[in-house]
Amino acid sequence: MTRSTDGGPAGGCGGGAAGALPHVDRVTLEVIGAALLTIAEEMGTALIKSSYSTNIKERQDCSTAIFDARGEVIAQAEHIPMHLGSLLGVVREILARYPASALAPGDVFISNDPYTGGGTHLPDINLISPVFADGALFGFVANIAHHADRSADRIRTIWDEGLRITPIRLAEAGRIREDVMELLLANFALPELRRGDFRAQIAANRLGERRLGELCGRYGAGTVRAACEASLAYGERKIRAAIASLPDGVCRYADAMDDDGVTPNPIPIVVAITKRGDALALDFAGSGPQCAGDINVVYFALLATVYYALKAVLDPTIPANGGFYRAITVTAPEGSIVNARPPAPVAWRTQTCQRIADVVLGALAQVVPERVPAAGNGANCAMVFSGTDPSTGRLYVYLETLAGGAGATATDDGMDAVQVHVTNTSNLPVEALESEYPLLVAEYALVEGSGGAGRHRGGLGLRRTIEVLGHEARFLGTTERARLAPWGLCGGQPGGRARLVLNPGGPDERELPPKVWGYPLKPGDRVAIETPGAGGYGPPEERAPARRQEDERDGIGGGCENTS
Repeated sequence: MTRSTDGGPAGGCGGGAAGALPHVDRVTLEVIGAALLTIAEEMGTALIKSSYSTNIKERQDCSTAIFDARGEVIAQAEHIPMHLGSLLGVVREILARYPASALAPGDVFISNDPYTGGGTHLPDINLISPVFADGALFGFVANIAHHADRSADRIRTIWDEGLRITPIRLAEAGRIREDVMELLLANFALPELRRGDFRAQIAANRLGERRLGELCGRYGAGTVRAACEASLAYGERKIRAAIASLPDGVCRYADAMDDDGVTPNPIPIVVAITKRGDALALDFAGSGPQCAGDINVVYFALLATVYYALKAVLDPTIPANGGFYRAITVTAPEGSIVNARPPAPVAWRTQTCQRIADVVLGALAQVVPERVPAAGNGANCAMVFSGTDPSTGRLYVYLETLAGGAGATATDDGMDAVQVHVTNTSNLPVEALESEYPLLVAEYALVEGSGGAGRHRGGLGLRRTIEVLGHEARFLGTTERARLAPWGLCGGQPGGRARLVLNPGGPDERELPPKVWGYPLKPGDRVAIETPGAGGYGPPEERAPARRQEDERDGIGGGCENTS
């Protein structure tokens, strides 16, 4: 049995208004479209600036978006592509549970459950608020933030991941429901941080409501609705034009996850992309079954990854709204790793989403290789340390996902130590890390030689070594591309692989498994993570001599030439 979508109904943003929408001239359309994107961006800035936890205020692990009254995306801030998966289904899920007549100004809904359309993993918590104009439902503003609250324990089912929140009201008519807040905070290890972050999320939505009200007051709600509908139609025209420029046919690509952390067996990820006229159909039949490890992907996360990859290759200028989705059909077997069913765990689903992006890009490279990079680091390598801070006596949880190499392209080398594809978080500055946690950053460096050799070299991965200070801690490490290296393109060589090393350089140094949970650490223990490099593009012998000399001068090395 499979599940598929065509991106939702083709309606516009006028779901809350009666009668014909007014005509909008192109200048006004451009102004309103820019204003909507600005509102989403301002919401994100407000959330980052007012949050309490390091993962949001420093690493910016959050996103914001605006939806119409039917639940279609009309503006998404440029934060984290993966978060679109958490937002795609949540507004429609709210509308299915609460009719528009039951909504009121000042309401705030909260949700995180991957299996009811409210998220893609439990730490990403959505707050959604309805917006009204001229007495009618105009749409919704929403934000999502990653609440880094869990320790380094093993996960085997969705229930191990934390509290599942189906869409419920957190605030009603402008007042926080303290009983719901109390219930939520009782299920978190760090309730003070969670309360502060929830309030920051509520404030960001209130800002978005106010700004949308000002926009409707200036131009009229009908005009803004008409502009939204026109923008959706424009997004659809743009993607259909981009698709129509490709030759009809089918292209296929397959790659694999290293393992799921439970068994050592690779798990295939397979896609077939069929292009007919101005539409694309992606079929993930042949991908492996959902697994015991926590790298399963729910359907909306699959969609978000597909939308990112297609937009990046076909036309990056397409507006990030629901009109773009109408030309794309995605089919995936239910119960597979790319369309999991409960109670499959999904905590580190981004690892698999990175591989989904790799296979979509690998398939497109058969048609437009000049537009597609070699494989990037293809991972969401992460370290989680948790314990009791000896200076305060309080529990702490330090989480960080780390960058790696970006794939080389037809025109240039890949960038070193950057987030790629569906992730876009900042690194946590050493100063912030060491001031907030009882940890020491002993090393932070590029991994020499980890970029795949080629006419253009793949980007380098990074190494971060962290020491535990004065206490016992627990460690979680999760990597990908530790066994199957990122592929090169058009004759380029693969990039370097990921590694986890305990006490590097010491007498008790040893390599840890690529995925490890709840590993006990003593005071003074160090853990080093090396993230993957990226694939090279073009034959290595075609690399310009000046570039070779530059590599040697910078100490980069001659490029990784390992194979998978």
